[in-house]
Amino acid sequence: MHEPKISHLAAADPALASLIEQEAQRQHDKLRMIASENYVSAAVLEATGTVLTNKYSEGYAGKRYYEGQQLIDPIESLAIERAKAVFGAEHANVQPYSGSPANLAIYLAFLQPGDTVMSMSLAHGGHLTHGSPVSITGKWFRPVHYGVEAETGRVDMSRVRELALAERPKLIIAGGTAIPRTIDFAAFAEIAREVGAILMADIAHIAGLIAGGAHPTPIGLADVVTTTTHKTLRGPRGAMIMAKAEHATAVDKAVFPGLQGGPHNHTTAGIAVALQEAAQPSFKEYAHQIVANASALAAALTERGFNLVSGGTDNHLILIDLTNKGIGGKPAAKALDAAGIELNFNGVPFDTRRPLDPSGIRLGTAALTTRGLTEAQMPQVAAWMDQTVTAALAEDTAGLTRIAGEIKDLMAGYPMPGYTA
Repeated sequence: MHEPKISHLAAADPALASLIEQEAQRQHDKLRMIASENYVSAAVLEATGTVLTNKYSEGYAGKRYYEGQQLIDPIESLAIERAKAVFGAEHANVQPYSGSPANLAIYLAFLQPGDTVMSMSLAHGGHLTHGSPVSITGKWFRPVHYGVEAETGRVDMSRVRELALAERPKLIIAGGTAIPRTIDFAAFAEIAREVGAILMADIAHIAGLIAGGAHPTPIGLADVVTTTTHKTLRGPRGAMIMAKAEHATAVDKAVFPGLQGGPHNHTTAGIAVALQEAAQPSFKEYAHQIVANASALAAALTERGFNLVSGGTDNHLILIDLTNKGIGGKPAAKALDAAGIELNFNGVPFDTRRPLDPSGIRLGTAALTTRGLTEAQMPQVAAWMDQTVTAALAEDTAGLTRIAGEIKDLMAGYPMPGYTA
């Protein structure tokens, strides 16, 4: 059963309540391995479902455009102070609605249309808002991209420096959505200083690892840091921007009134709860367990002949090129979902297939670690993935159903936050 209980919703809208309960059951029974997903705590669920959703609050604490902010201001201030404490930041803005608006706010704060932005190529693990031609960031600005080396699957920072010296970008972005290796923020900072660029670190995927000390931090190196709050940080669907004090005013003005109106106060409360949880010693253990699980899973997958981009992982994320397995990423992802393993199809560097039918799959260990799985279960997870690919190629639907049942049995032993069986 979904927690907090939804008895009022069930009475008012049984059809919707039924769908939500089915989704809760689905999340409980599956091996959820989409790298950008997690489970929030029951406390975060409660915070995001309160009367705070009733309140409109344009502006910032002490400078609002609506009355009745006596309690909203301290709630937002609490989230801000916790963000600064957890990450060691000089300034934090917790109002961005999601990661994309947070990134857009950095463009608005520091750039003019036509300025050059240097970032990781989307095809090599970057993000749409890092200058992709299909994004407004690629239409209004001049993107130049670095990528990984074909031989290693890793970024060569000397090549990044060469590109920066040749293109003289005004903004350099470090980070992305499918980067399984440690990001050298110190090297990026040195390059940014050399060319006079603003350095933005997009840590959406690794924020929880950074908060838990399981990945190097860009705080103090990057001028601005953006992150979502719902991935490894285990918060609600929102975002934050952290910045050096000298950039605080520019960042805040870019968020409001530059891009947004009133913040989502219920989300702000959920972010505050997640940051309080991230400040606990148990969260450090969690962050390191995520990485340990990913490392163990990477080793087990390699033993079964899977081709991991860059040869492995340093964080929560694993990117697999399935070319040698004789199956595309999309049919593999569909089969894995049918077998109870939830991940996504994904392009790999130098992919020759179409974006909607790429060669790879992307997965992560944050959610399964939240459920309590450890290194001990990773060989079995790899075995199920291998068996699923074999079953998919043989069109063995019964095999997929069998695996799904085995996974459901396993997950029954690992409590899901916010869910009562």
